[in-house]
Amino acid sequence: MAADGDLEMEDVNLNMGRDTKGELEEEKEMQEDWRSKDRFKNKKVHRVVSKWMLPEKVRRTYLERANCFPPPIFIISISLAELAVFIYYAVWKPQEQWITLDTGILESPFIYSPEKREQAWRFISYMLVHAGVQHILGNLVMQLVLGIPLEMVHKGLRVGLVYLAGVIAGSLASSIFDPLRYLVGASGGVYALMGGYFMNVLVNFREMIPAFGIVRLLIIILIIMSDMGFALYRRFFVPADGSPVSFAAHIAGGFAGMSIGYTVFSCFDKALLKDPRFWMAIAAYFACVLFAVFFNIFLSPAN
Repeated sequence: MAADGDLEMEDVNLNMGRDTKGELEEEKEMQEDWRSKDRFKNKKVHRVVSKWMLPEKVRRTYLERANCFPPPIFIISISLAELAVFIYYAVWKPQEQWITLDTGILESPFIYSPEKREQAWRFISYMLVHAGVQHILGNLVMQLVLGIPLEMVHKGLRVGLVYLAGVIAGSLASSIFDPLRYLVGASGGVYALMGGYFMNVLVNFREMIPAFGIVRLLIIILIIMSDMGFALYRRFFVPADGSPVSFAAHIAGGFAGMSIGYTVFSCFDKALLKDPRFWMAIAAYFACVLFAVFFNIFLSPAN
């Protein structure tokens, strides 16, 4: 009887061991299924991104090493900072109306002001302040829609380089061509991203699927026209009690993007620092920066 009891216990233990192993195998299979589904979804996203951002000859390379690590932190962080500053001036520093902010933001320590050019941080920090709802929504939508895919492909360091090059070019150009005007908004950085992407699509038009290429160019042109229209209104048709804002940053940011941005975004599968086009663009950019600094110190009407 004792022997029979021992046999029954052994059978039960064996069955329990088999059940446990079966459950573990089922869990592993489920985890593998979930992973394969996630990989499929990720590959699908990366495939769409590669079609919009890269010429055909380098898409395979991107898809082979595509991942979301690191995630597009730069564009998201910049967008959140700009939104936070806008909410601060619209809510905690309430204006008479905040559809289009006016005199309140002119007292901000971030805005580019001709009278306070010695505060060098203003040549960059002006990108955090926006003139109204239309202004910030346009910039946020464009830099998120275009910036996130660009950062997925080229990563934050390269996208940040292009974005900040556009921001600095915008403020320096405004200080030369519109020296007595205030400057707000991230349009210089946004236009740098658009300029770099525009040139990449234009140069690789045949490889980036003609139909998609035409759509992309039309979308970019439409956005530029609408944004420039708002900037021109703020510059030349602002009400008498308002404050006109410079729009030179849009143009300068676009040129920065079409030079530095194009070389950066066209070097996806190459070492950027070994590309002579990059150094030519950097040299031209710094020559313009040095001239702008000289102008601001010795020749500016705002002195």
